[in-house]
Amino acid sequence: MSVVRKRKILLADDHALFRSGMKFVLAGLDGEVEIVEGSDYPDAIKIATEQKDIDIALVDVSMPGLDNFNGLRQLCKILGEVPVVVVSAYDRGPEIRQAMDCGIAGYIPKTLDSTVVLSALKLVFSGGIYLPPSLLDERQAARDPNQATGESKVGRLTPRQNDVLALVARGYSNKDIALELELAEGTVKLHVTALLKVLGVNNRTQAVVKANSMGLTSRVTPESSRII
Repeated sequence: MSVVRKRKILLADDHALFRSGMKFVLAGLDGEVEIVEGSDYPDAIKIATEQKDIDIALVDVSMPGLDNFNGLRQLCKILGEVPVVVVSAYDRGPEIRQAMDCGIAGYIPKTLDSTVVLSALKLVFSGGIYLPPSLLDERQAARDPNQATGESKVGRLTPRQNDVLALVARGYSNKDIALELELAEGTVKLHVTALLKVLGVNNRTQAVVKANSMGLTSRVTPESSRII
């Protein structure tokens, strides 16, 4: 029987009532959780700097202490590979995309049901990226004016890169992609790096946002070929 180790979660929000409610939601995760709370950006940055065993950070983008996105960007930089997920009342595309540009691993609007929140967090824990439906829906509106650009981008990807892009968009981690496509994990990393370069972005989150907005992920699907 496998044992799920305790997860350490940084929960940063300036509303104590919301933190209490979120702790109740987090109790629904598999295994034990240890929650470290912060009420503003200085708190969150101090915790992230001093405690090196954090597994995930849940952060309200609008908190006292620093300008919203500057604070978020600093926090993402300090935490490095630790996934940062924004949990915010803002659910508009511009704010979400600006947060994504900071390097976060997901964006959860506070209007979502608790069961959806848990599913989103499980996706992030598995190495995926969670994007709210409101942002994904915008790809339809953006598809027509960017159709030519999208086709050009797809044309510059190899068949295997198209496969990897489709799985990245579905939230697969590099390990999961390697298993699905029967590739070495190192090879998957190379393909992901190539994707970022072709799409002109800096991380997987931005790649998913851009690919969705251009309609790329609606046209590329994993194939059964096993060539590298």
